[in-house]
Amino acid sequence: MVGLTRDTPGPADNLACQAVLAAMADAGLDHADVDGLIVCRSGAASESDLGLALQRTLALRDLSLLQVLHGEGTSVVQAVQTAAMAVHHGAARQVAVVFADAPMQAGRPASKSFGRIKSSRGIGGLRYAAGLFGGASVHALAARRHMEVFGTREEHFGAVAIHTRRWAMMNPQAVLRDALTMEEYLAARWIAEPLRLYDCAMPVNGAIAVIVGDATRAATDAHEPVYILGFGQGHPGTPERRGFEPELHSGAAHARDIAFDMAGLAVRDVDLCQIYDAFSYMTLLTLEEYGFCRPGEGGAFIASGATGPGGSLPVNTGGGHLSGFYLQGMTPLAEGVIQARGQAGERQCARHDVVLVTNEGGRFDHHACVLLSPHRDAQARRNSP
Repeated sequence: MVGLTRDTPGPADNLACQAVLAAMADAGLDHADVDGLIVCRSGAASESDLGLALQRTLALRDLSLLQVLHGEGTSVVQAVQTAAMAVHHGAARQVAVVFADAPMQAGRPASKSFGRIKSSRGIGGLRYAAGLFGGASVHALAARRHMEVFGTREEHFGAVAIHTRRWAMMNPQAVLRDALTMEEYLAARWIAEPLRLYDCAMPVNGAIAVIVGDATRAATDAHEPVYILGFGQGHPGTPERRGFEPELHSGAAHARDIAFDMAGLAVRDVDLCQIYDAFSYMTLLTLEEYGFCRPGEGGAFIASGATGPGGSLPVNTGGGHLSGFYLQGMTPLAEGVIQARGQAGERQCARHDVVLVTNEGGRFDHHACVLLSPHRDAQARRNSP
């Protein structure tokens, strides 16, 4: 990963190039080894900086796979899935997957990048007529619905922010590393009620890239490989009509079933989770949707300390989007790889045989997940003496 700053403006394509070159060096690859490139587009204003021309900038030649992928917040895991399938079927050998973003520009707050009107026609434009601009407003409505149905409290969202901050305090690359108390959380300004300042992601300029390649070759590379055990996507296509509640049910369960069936694992086998948490409510709902707790119990589960340092199910161990940094789906994926490699330093989790990474996009319209492990067969590893 490169960049990770809120102060220095710069084009996203430069950051993307640096990230891909760093990933190649980490994997012990040179330019001739890489025959695939997937560029993940951001939803921010800087997305125009990235495209197919990145191949030329990187001086990559004779690619077998070149693609720009935009799946909202699920782009990264979708790209990893696409790369893995290409490698499995012989369409490519080594595929670089990169995400870069540079929403922090001189004289323009990040809110201007992420609060744009995407569509003003038909049903899609009704939210803007109602004053629902940016992601915080629609996710605030979802959080409020959970509160009304299940009795979830503001303090439960605060627990998400606080435990995530506790992890970030052990991550040198996290943007926010000062301790956060419940009193400070509750005193913070509203962004969109019931979501406060610390319920929202921390945008940065930066880039992260990974290399997806054949497992046999990976075992001989510069570092121990991380294996992909399974992946899945879920796109419910829920119409914006009365009687449907995407606020309480995303595509997570659909993606979960595909990924865990592919891996031959169950939810109980997961050691830690890296959850897409652009807003605190997303962590709570995802834990419920995957079955780590029952519907309506996510807030109490998090407040118990289960997801924080020393808890039974570590979640967002690098600080996530809330306290770490917001590079969309690459934030949880990068931390998942770091933990699976055992390279997380002070925040390293003792058990990291199975790592769940999730991506979320739109207004719970899109979901994707991938299961990672330092072992090629995590189930066999668990069953061994």
